[in-house]
Amino acid sequence: QVIGGKVKKPGKRGRKPAKIDLKAKLERSRQSARECRARKKLRYQYLEELVSSRERAICALREELEMYKQWCMAMDQGKIPSEIKALLTGEEQGKAQQNSTKLAKAGKTEANSSNP
Repeated sequence: QVIGGKVKKPGKRGRKPAKIDLKAKLERSRQSARECRARKKLRYQYLEELVSSRERAICALREELEMYKQWCMAMDQGKIPSEIKALLTGEEQGKAQQNSTKLAKAGKTEANSSNP
């Protein structure tokens, strides 16, 4: 057949398959299968580690939630838990330190600007 100035042969298009050594082909197939299994094993290990880390995070969050529930129940009874007192006093100390640091910086800035 002649189509568009080219001779077209009936049958499959492209190159004819070369005579490939059957043993080499089987060995390549085995190697590919080994690599695939190794990748799969690594993927499953990664996923198992991910799941276990998420489970640990969930347990930690549940414990924290339980602690907050206990704090709320104590405050409902009119008691302030010692942990909250420590947090409040720590915040007050932190604020006092921040204010003193700001005042010291402001004093240095004023001293520098008044002495050109």
